[in-house]
Amino acid sequence: MKFKIDWFLTAMVLVTILAWAFPAPGATGGWMHPEIVTKAGVALIFFLHGLTLSFAALRAGVLNWRLHVFVQASTYVLFPLLGLGLNALLGPRVSPELALGLFFLCALPSTVSSSVAMTAVARGNVAGAVFNATLSSLVGIVLTPLWITWVMRTTGAAPDIGPVMLDLLKWLVLPLVVGQGLRPWLGARVQAHKARIGLVDRGTILLLVYTSFCDSFQQGVWTGHGVGQVVLMAVVCTVLFAVVMGFTAFVSRALGFGRADQIAAIFCGSKKTLASGVPMAKLIFGTHPGLGLILLPIMIYHPLQLIVCGVLAQRWGRRVE
Repeated sequence: MKFKIDWFLTAMVLVTILAWAFPAPGATGGWMHPEIVTKAGVALIFFLHGLTLSFAALRAGVLNWRLHVFVQASTYVLFPLLGLGLNALLGPRVSPELALGLFFLCALPSTVSSSVAMTAVARGNVAGAVFNATLSSLVGIVLTPLWITWVMRTTGAAPDIGPVMLDLLKWLVLPLVVGQGLRPWLGARVQAHKARIGLVDRGTILLLVYTSFCDSFQQGVWTGHGVGQVVLMAVVCTVLFAVVMGFTAFVSRALGFGRADQIAAIFCGSKKTLASGVPMAKLIFGTHPGLGLILLPIMIYHPLQLIVCGVLAQRWGRRVE
């Protein structure tokens, strides 16, 4: 099997290096005006999500409630509990920002496009994957900030949930609703130019990643948190992913799911979204100087899940053939 280098993953590494080399433009007070770019970028990303999400496709999988409960419980109960447990085990071995980032990863919604695509390649329940991936994105708008606020409150550093939810409504929910409202008129055009829209979406995410790391590098947050912390977090993310993959595979079989439902449960229940995670982090954590460290776990987890699930999807698809 040949592995093709994903330009987006390469670009994420490059913009992080760029933020380290030239942090001033994207840092607070820089000429890029990150406080404006951030909110405009978040609004654009979720407007595009609204244009591309097909709620009509949900009807095909809505009745398979056992699969839906299992996947959403894995995303919003199992993952956060594992995050709390891992942070308790790690203790002072990781910085507070990395610990918060690990839990933020665990509280995020599942992916949409890759979960559905890999379920289709593996010949799984595509309708069930569409339903759960879309539902996860919508539920996460509320549950992710609530989980984060609760965890930060236990450390005495909780943000005021009111302004956070208001920002989420203005810059995330409203553009999503507007995009969905315009879908009947723009949906066909969006499908015709899907590749270009994908480039805009990913390019905006890269811009947000750059501005997120600029403040961290400029304020010296990474001092004392070098390669050792990155390697440790890579190991932790790998363990987390392996545990969730094993759990979803074992329990879905124990519950008597058919093969197609097992595949959808594994792929939807084990993934976390970078595409929604970066803009949500910018809104939830605002100008937190450690935002670069907070985003590190999801930036490690993202390529890991794509590589492993991509290999499994092709293997399972060939087995069906």
